[in-house]
Amino acid sequence: MALRQRGADVLVADALKPPIDKACGEGLMPDSRRQLARLGVELDARHGAEFAGILFAGDGAQVAAEFSRGRGLGVRRVVLHAALLERARELGVRMAWGAPVALRNGLVTIGGEPCAHRWMVGADGHASRVRTWAGLDADDLRSRRFGFRRHFRVQTWSEYVEIHWGDAGQAYVTPVGPEEICVAAITRQAGVRFGEVLRGLPFLAEKLAGAVTTTTERGAVTLTRRLQRVTRGNVALIGDASGSADAITGEGLAMSFRQALLLAESLASGGLELYEARHGEILALPQRMAVMMVVLDRFAWLWKRALPGLAARPELFRKMLAVHVGERSLPQFVLRHGVEMGALLLTPDAV
Repeated sequence: MALRQRGADVLVADALKPPIDKACGEGLMPDSRRQLARLGVELDARHGAEFAGILFAGDGAQVAAEFSRGRGLGVRRVVLHAALLERARELGVRMAWGAPVALRNGLVTIGGEPCAHRWMVGADGHASRVRTWAGLDADDLRSRRFGFRRHFRVQTWSEYVEIHWGDAGQAYVTPVGPEEICVAAITRQAGVRFGEVLRGLPFLAEKLAGAVTTTTERGAVTLTRRLQRVTRGNVALIGDASGSADAITGEGLAMSFRQALLLAESLASGGLELYEARHGEILALPQRMAVMMVVLDRFAWLWKRALPGLAARPELFRKMLAVHVGERSLPQFVLRHGVEMGALLLTPDAV
């Protein structure tokens, strides 16, 4: 869509057929909605359910903060995909569904037929084959965890996306309709599954007791990964194929939208140099936040100390959320509140 807005002739090819689902938390942060609007896609409560902010809960403590600019939106992945398809068609994007892409002897084929092209964009996920073809697999893997997603028919009880912390992992709850929620569980333990994470979260387990499951469980690996390069020759990588932040950040889609806009700007200037130079800036903040979250997950005593401390300092949590969605500077936050955060985490009686 970003490329078409700048006049490029675009062909999207995929071995799957729409609508394409994916295991994810299904929450669009306010900044993600703003980036999506730049592509001409306006989503509102008719497409899902709006939420006012983020809530952390665990071990008897909870703290919440509202977004200072706009509201988030919980939207089923298949609904989002349908909206993207509609906009792409409006813009004149050509599409080849059910058409596997292959590279043989330097020749790209789509559904077995040769495809001449000036640029190739690999938007094919964590296990990107385009990345391998281009020799861009060299990376820095910072975390690897496992995610599971289910939907439940239940009356929505909160205006927030809730992130519940337990010893086995986290579960985050996103309203996607007036009587439907998405629950995504994330764990770093390879043998743990959705039910085990949920059993360690009594409040959430009670809320979901007797609720009807409306979809089958889907799973995925979630990574915090940075590549050494995201372009080579006439090939560029985008989305999870180009690096990622752990799903708990909720920033995966926002990063992809920003990358799309940057890539379109770069190609309009005549090449991939701008995209290569600035791609890392888009990943930087979400990956820093991901590293912090994963550290809290790895050392349970840290989150068990942090949550009561933040509950006693809700203004500090609100400022952290503003940093997370790009409304405040991380260096400024660390400068002003770093000592306070350190005391909160490391001093037993800081609360």
